[in-house]
Amino acid sequence: MSPRRRGQDDESQIRFRPNPKGNRPRTKERPLHADAVTAQVVTVDRGRFGCLLGGFGSEEADDLVITAMKARELGRTAVVVGDRVGLVGDVTGSAGSLARIVRVEPRTSLLRRSADDTDVVERVIVANADQLAIVTALADPVPRPRMVDRCLVAAYDASLDPLLVLTKADLADPAEFTAQYAALDVPWLVSRRSGEGVQGLDAVRERLAGRVTVLVGHSGVGKSTLVNALTGSDRAIGRVNDVTGRGRHTSTSAVALRLPGGGWVVDTPGVRSFGLGHVDPDRLVGAFPELEAGTDECPRGCTHDEPECGLDAWVAEGRAGASGPARLESFRRLLRARVGTPDY
Repeated sequence: MSPRRRGQDDESQIRFRPNPKGNRPRTKERPLHADAVTAQVVTVDRGRFGCLLGGFGSEEADDLVITAMKARELGRTAVVVGDRVGLVGDVTGSAGSLARIVRVEPRTSLLRRSADDTDVVERVIVANADQLAIVTALADPVPRPRMVDRCLVAAYDASLDPLLVLTKADLADPAEFTAQYAALDVPWLVSRRSGEGVQGLDAVRERLAGRVTVLVGHSGVGKSTLVNALTGSDRAIGRVNDVTGRGRHTSTSAVALRLPGGGWVVDTPGVRSFGLGHVDPDRLVGAFPELEAGTDECPRGCTHDEPECGLDAWVAEGRAGASGPARLESFRRLLRARVGTPDY
């Protein structure tokens, strides 16, 4: 047979290239996963999620925590501590097992912060909590009211009940600091160290009982010490730098821990700033119901912190009650904290 020449190919020489993406046709339909079991995320570590079977309301005697990863179908959906999820696959919790998170249930609350006040991209911290405990030391390191104000803004924005937990009360009197928040009606508790450990824990336990509470605060304020005393865990404890007066980060990721008397606390890494670029001022005024009605008298686009603001007349006429002037000043202080310089 003569050699094959260019242009004389026949059908037998045609090669078929298989579909590089597979032979199964693509579909937008996703499985319903009706057999998924309910769990709640308690830890997040490098793409692996520790999920408590049954969730925070479960009274599982063995506190079964299942290791899971996100299913591909969730795409970019964020999964954070506190999320209620649906799991499929190996949910025995045995060593080496791995389940899949196929569903994230609707959230009842979402605590967020942004990188800074000019960044509207939010970073989710915890989902489905109902209380935010702002932990601050009265001394060593010195308290930073602007940081506390920012955390209060985040709490009101997320519809979480705020709580001040003041540590190291053995080093300073809390009266001067708490006076700044009297008009806001924010409850506060104190704890102090002694030779017998941490005192004042009974009042803290009572306030946290039966609730899901997020703890936030600067590094070095004693947050991990408090968590260990409340839960019996062994979170790493740092110290305050003698030169800078700043604490060292010891908690590297959020983790939910069960309280012996009922309820959960979520310990979060220490923060040095709390960006609020995602917060809408109109949502913040909702935390002040006696002032919110007065915003109807404000001009269009009012920031509520300007000479033409209708809230001044509303308060002057006594329509916000006897505490109206103090409440208005506190509200405006929080507004300024939202757009002011973070307390690094």
